Amino acid sequence: MQGEAAHVSNGQAHPAPSSALEIADELSRAFAATAVERDRRGGTPNEERDRLRRSGLLSLSVPADLGGWGAPWPVVLEAVRRIARADSAIAHVFGFHHLMLATLRLFGSAGQASRLQADTVAKRWFWGNALNPLDTRARLVRRGDALVVRGAKSFCSGASDSDMLIVSAIDDATSRLVVAAVPTGRPGIRVLGDWDNMGQRQTDSGTVELDDVEVRADELLTTPGPLGSTFASLRPCLAQLVLVNVYLGIAEGALEEARRYTRARRRPWIAARGTPATEDPYVLLRYGDMWLGLEAARLLADRAGAAFLAAWEEGDRLSPEQRGACAIAIAAAKVATSRAGLEITNGMFEVMGASATTADAGMDRFWRNLRTHTLHDPVDYKSRELGAYALNGAIPEPSFYS
Repeated sequence: MQGEAAHVSNGQAHPAPSSALEIADELSRAFAATAVERDRRGGTPNEERDRLRRSGLLSLSVPADLGGWGAPWPVVLEAVRRIARADSAIAHVFGFHHLMLATLRLFGSAGQASRLQADTVAKRWFWGNALNPLDTRARLVRRGDALVVRGAKSFCSGASDSDMLIVSAIDDATSRLVVAAVPTGRPGIRVLGDWDNMGQRQTDSGTVELDDVEVRADELLTTPGPLGSTFASLRPCLAQLVLVNVYLGIAEGALEEARRYTRARRRPWIAARGTPATEDPYVLLRYGDMWLGLEAARLLADRAGAAFLAAWEEGDRLSPEQRGACAIAIAAAKVATSRAGLEITNGMFEVMGASATTADAGMDRFWRNLRTHTLHDPVDYKSRELGAYALNGAIPEPSFYS
């Protein structure tokens, strides 16, 4: 991509956040050109991940005094959304990269976060995820004076082609969850290419095997540790908000693809009696419904992003009540984007017609990607949280999924 190098931190101030979104749009257009073919192929999108490295956007959330852009979270999330319009798999691993960087700040000490974020900028690190609290196979054990992790982790999105990993394990001595930041290339780490699901095919969300992987004491994120404070419990809120924007980007991309297809290729239905497809009342009705659902979801997503930023800026002053209000705003956006997205990625075929179902068109990827992702965190539980809040004023208890 022309001009990519100019965006990389080189000791000079980064451009304004609006420039970051222009770069995200540029990347999105480039990714769109190969999205259908890469979706069929699966595997690791090495070239596209390298484009992200060169773009400088991997340092978007890093504070400016550490060499990053210092962009506020709504800008970071908007960049995720714009990339997801073209390629939700790359948007997912890009968003989770920034989630891993936030994990350093939320679970670790100020010194750990500063050092690792500065290194991320200087070395163009891409962070991957091996933190899956539901998978307890990985154990932290003592081997003499050393700490090692042995076992495996599933759903390790972005682990392939990553430079650093956030890894979780159960401490054999205390039975508590521990989290560490380790280099992906450390001996004993084996990233498997076993992700073969119907959607999000280039997220590499498969298995990471850990064979007596050494973990240094200064790599453990223990101050305050996983969910160790009210502020630390914002980590699952950010994880949910990244997914909200991935879902919203998928829906926006799907609706735009449908619009282009209907305007250029949709033949009028025989019963429409000569009415062009773009004026068919039933086609217009469906577009109106899809647009309305998407617009409502977009407004809720933006409100949730603003709520998260306000909570983030409170830092250690964050109260449980403030955290709860943030979680409710994000839950509302999660439900709305899931529902609107599934409605659009299914209903788009009604306004495009049978010719849009050809394999070459690849239109099914929008539904497959969204359906695969939404099943990993059942939205009914978010609706239940909203019901408990609406009826009883109850705010969600912090967990890794709320």
